[in-house]
Formats: sequence, structure tokens, C-alpha cells
Amino acid sequence: MDTITIKAKGISVSLDLTVGHLADMAVDIDGRRLQPLHRAPWVDARETLPENLPEGTVRLSGDFLCAPFSRSDIEDAPLHGWPANSAWDVVDSQATSDGWRATFRLQRKVMGATVDKILTLRDDHPFLYQEHVFSGGSGAISVAHHPMTAMKNGGRLAFSRKRFAATLDDPLEPDPARGRFLLAYPARSTDMTHFPDAAGGTIDLTDYRMDQLREDFITLVEADHGGPGWTALARRAEEDLVLVLKNPAELPVTMLWLSNGGRDYAPWNGRHRGVLGIEDGRASVGHAASVGDNWLKREGVATAFALDEGSKVSFRHVIGAVPQSGGEPPRDIATAQGRMRILAADGTERDIAFDSDFLRIGRSVPA
Repeated sequence: MDTITIKAKGISVSLDLTVGHLADMAVDIDGRRLQPLHRAPWVDARETLPENLPEGTVRLSGDFLCAPFSRSDIEDAPLHGWPANSAWDVVDSQATSDGWRATFRLQRKVMGATVDKILTLRDDHPFLYQEHVFSGGSGAISVAHHPMTAMKNGGRLAFSRKRFAATLDDPLEPDPARGRFLLAYPARSTDMTHFPDAAGGTIDLTDYRMDQLREDFITLVEADHGGPGWTALARRAEEDLVLVLKNPAELPVTMLWLSNGGRDYAPWNGRHRGVLGIEDGRASVGHAASVGDNWLKREGVATAFALDEGSKVSFRHVIGAVPQSGGEPPRDIATAQGRMRILAADGTERDIAFDSDFLRIGRSVPA
């Protein structure tokens, strides 16, 4: 069994057990089926891929746990670590009084820690509630979720309040023979609608345009606003709103991966189009950088969890989708008393079922 599917009323999620990636997510709501997550075009194509690709790239899908995020340069592991590249076992999967709950365990250990993935679905909630638990281990580990969505005709973004956005010293694809990028590197801005671009002008980070071929990566640092961190993407052609939420105390940064035909080499071959990674994490780029000195730490941002034998570290994350026409993201999102209230761009409000206790805003988090 390579894939397991769990279901509750109005929602189903499939997990690829060979690499721990979400292979599919479907939300049935208001007479429609929404599929917010992306699956790379080569995964099911039965084509010959380059040798030595990380297994997580070969089966690139949906969302997965990165531990560490990016380079695994302390322990020997592929890009994004063993949780994104190796097998998971089913520990438990069963119906609950209001949905379904399943627990999976990584067959390998990370820095000596046992890693569990807990997926929860609730009847008539258009959300996947995720928790990852590291038990034991030693040292420190950077982590990130890696949800990816895709658009046929672009979309518009909105975020919970951020301190600033910043790019790294170097772009993902600096060689024009292999790919292209649009943002300036390094650069920084507090205005998400006016970020420096490589041509000397500015670009609107809230507008994902299909005519801008690019491979870009940018980090958004959460502001201290006392609520959940969130990203909302209004997909134009799909006529829906993709929602990704976190507890900023656990995952203080949101890293955006904009992959729109910006890589010309295999397996990408210019066909990875309209993809946006919304990567909430506690990380810098690379394990060694995350546990050592880095630019985020100098900004007061935590970039790793400390592991200790006999103790546990956990963090939570939410992915969802609801129907929406008009292509404009919300002005604001608030969660309380078992509901999510979405304040639309036109000033109207919409309430949907949401486990407002799940992210535990305000709880203390280990360093």
C-alpha cells in the first residue's frame, strides 16, 4: 500500500506513504469539489527522470514535512531531510465522533528523534489539521511545511501582518542557461506590493501573474499581532480561496516559492507552471545555517527547535479551501469560538466551521 486515504464529511486527504507527501486533498462544499494542492506533472507520467534526484522531488506532491528545511548538511539526508524523502508507517487510522484521525510514523529517525505525523479531519470542516511531534533526539532541527498549490490563470494573495519580506543573497536560478528569476537578491521591503525586482523597479508580491516566467524564493517574517498567521490565495480560474494557517510562535516565517516556468532543465523543463509554495517554517536555508548564526536570528526570529531525550516538540498547521468568485483575497481573517470569519475585499463577512483551539495561539513554545 503506497497511498492511504482518510475521509470525513465533505473532505478527503491521501498520503503517499513512500515519502510522506500529501498526494491529494479534496473539499466537497456548496456543490463543488475543490482540490487546493499541486502534484508535479512528472509524478504520474511514467517518464524517465534524471538519476540521483531526491525521492521527494521524484514524487513531489501536495504538502510534506521538511526536517531540516533545504540542505541536510549536519545529518546525511536528501534535500529537505528524510521526512520528505522516505517511508512512513501507519500507526493508527480510525473514525472519531466528528470525523477521522490518523497517525503515521517516519521509519527513520531525525537527529535521534522519532517523528509522528497526525492528520485530523472534522465533518463539514473544509480544513486539514496537521500536527508533527518529535520525541527525544538531541541537538536542534529546523522544520517547515511545504504546501504547494497551482493556478491555471494566476491569483491574488493576502497575508496576516508581516514585519517585512526579504530575499536571500543569491537567486535559486542564477544561470540564464538553466532558468530565470524576477526578484532582486538580496533585497528587503515592508511593503508587500512594492518589492525590489531584478530590473531595478518593483514587483507586487500579492499578484501571481502567469505571464511572469520565474523561479523565486522570498521569506516573510510574521509581525507580533496576537492571532494566527495566515496566507490566503484567491485563485482566478479555480474560483476558490486557498487558506494556510499556523501559530506564529511555532512557525515564525512564511517562505514563498514562486515556480512558474522558471527552470528549463529536467524534470522541470519549463512545464512547472503556476505553482506557489506557501512554506510556513522555523528555519533558515540549510540545517547548519538554521542552528548556527544566520540573518533571521539576528532579527530575533527562531530558526530551529531544540531536541532533548525524554522530551517532545510539536507544531501544528492547517490547510483548507472554500469557494470564492471574483479573484480578490480577503481583507482579514479571524478565528474564535469554533468559526473562521473571513472579511472579504468588498466588506462582506463569511463564517465557516473551524477548530479555533487547534493552533493554540499564546501557548509557550520550546526554543
